[in-house]
Amino acid sequence: MGYDSGVIQELKTRLDLVEVVRRYVELRPSSGGRWMGPCPFHQETKGSFSVNQDLGFYYCFGCQATGDVIDFYGRINGLEFRDAVEALAQEAGIQLKGLAPDPQADARKKQKTACLEMHRLAQEYFRSVVNRAAGKAVRDYLARRRAAPELTEAFGLGASTDDWEGLKKHLAAKGYAEEQGVIAGLLSKNDSGRVYDRFRGRLIFPIQDLSGKVIAFGGRIVDPDDKDAPKYLNSADSPIYKKGEHLYGLFQARPHMARSRRVLLTEGYMDVLTLHQFGFQDAVGVLGTALTPEQVKRLAGFCKRVDLVFDGDAPGRKAALRSAEMILAQGLACSVVLLPGGQDVDDLLKAEGRTGFETCLSEAVDGLDFCMGETVATASAREVMEWARGFLSSLREKDWLAWYLPRLAEGLGLDEATLRRGTMAVVKGPERGREAAAQGATPRGAAAALRLAGEGSAGDRQLLSFIVLHPECWKDFLENDYDLALESEWGRSFWDKLSECGENGVSAVFHLLDEDEKLFVAKTAELPQHQGEGYMEAWREMTRGLRNIICQRRRGNLQEALREAQRRGDRDEELRLSKALFDAVNDMREA
Repeated sequence: MGYDSGVIQELKTRLDLVEVVRRYVELRPSSGGRWMGPCPFHQETKGSFSVNQDLGFYYCFGCQATGDVIDFYGRINGLEFRDAVEALAQEAGIQLKGLAPDPQADARKKQKTACLEMHRLAQEYFRSVVNRAAGKAVRDYLARRRAAPELTEAFGLGASTDDWEGLKKHLAAKGYAEEQGVIAGLLSKNDSGRVYDRFRGRLIFPIQDLSGKVIAFGGRIVDPDDKDAPKYLNSADSPIYKKGEHLYGLFQARPHMARSRRVLLTEGYMDVLTLHQFGFQDAVGVLGTALTPEQVKRLAGFCKRVDLVFDGDAPGRKAALRSAEMILAQGLACSVVLLPGGQDVDDLLKAEGRTGFETCLSEAVDGLDFCMGETVATASAREVMEWARGFLSSLREKDWLAWYLPRLAEGLGLDEATLRRGTMAVVKGPERGREAAAQGATPRGAAAALRLAGEGSAGDRQLLSFIVLHPECWKDFLENDYDLALESEWGRSFWDKLSECGENGVSAVFHLLDEDEKLFVAKTAELPQHQGEGYMEAWREMTRGLRNIICQRRRGNLQEALREAQRRGDRDEELRLSKALFDAVNDMREA
């Protein structure tokens, strides 16, 4: 993963999880030093999102999302772990010299830095062109579309010339080679090896990441006589941009989405601009491709509801159907805005203004109803059943079946029992085996840990939950090798990570944990802690049980070894093992 625990701990010490979360979620203080609010990662009406300020992690009782400040920042901003660490470290003023060396990390970082700088230079270049004679066609197009000047400025719109090497020469003058421009997705190379500008004679739309940096471009043909070139052209994949992961206008829309808790999702660049111009500033676009699960997950970090605003023609309705299915499967609320007379959103707003569009919003069709209506209208009986089963199997959480099954059965005219049987055969996962019975004593209050889901024996989970709740016992546990009592691979693996935390508690190693371990910690934190003499009594009871388990295990191993020595006729080994077994029995009596 490439990190140093000391650096990560310093990062968590300097950053207040509650303050970071409050940038995106409205929190209110609760009991036990916790803060509660609506979960930003799934659709809900109740505040089930808990932030534990003392332990330094969050947990949602609804969707079970959990993590520390790095997990939260990365998830809500769509960042990988390393990128989230770098962003937060910069914010906290921490030098990341402690990151573990990666032979290719420096090269990748330099390449990304170069790509970002080339995109910055390209943005300057395109912005300069739009105000020159070469940008007249773009200026005329924007005038015809009645695009507000302040909006084109806010979104940084530009223009590319008809010159095949305009940007190429501009980058070369700044010291960048042709191949670097090709890697960045700004230049193209044909089969003969010729390198040329990717965008020519187009209105240019900068695509920004969540920090506002330009990472790609979209271009639209503005010459109506140019019939050969595609109307829209997007940047190719590059070290800083992956198709299907980003959304147009999300940087500008994000603060407005945080207030409205919804997003207006549309297809075209100009539709996004027009919506913002008419005051709908929580609008974003899908960058000219079909909506992807990655885009939906990114939206889920900022809003509870997605209103789809696609063209009212057949392709638009088909795209709305696919998108609504995906959005609902991720747990977001969804509605479909049906525009009248085959109009697109730009046409409607220009013709009827904000009031006309608000009327369409108020008449939006529920996303599930839209999906069922479109399916019934175009599919055979067999295809309707297949669609229903496919949709139900795509749900992110199986618990949602109870809500969706009766609604689908009623809306599609299907028998609910038949649909249920067919669906369960598809979505039912393998059953977990029974956990082994716990050995030794169970401290008061730890029995609730038995109900925690996941792998590992119940005994291991009782023991490790006690350490999570009471980091003050960590040193005693480590020095006495009580980990020898752990009986499952899960328990031993978890302890290997927990053993590095010291008395700082589990928050110090939260970044090392997998999803099951994080969930275990989050649920454990909801159990009551022992206080004062109650803690000492519980720990004494726990350690008696641990010593007993370890002695029993040692005795069993010695008995097995003794039988093997007797089988071999090794008299000396028999005597040695007999004495060791006698000592082990005495140790058990004392335990």
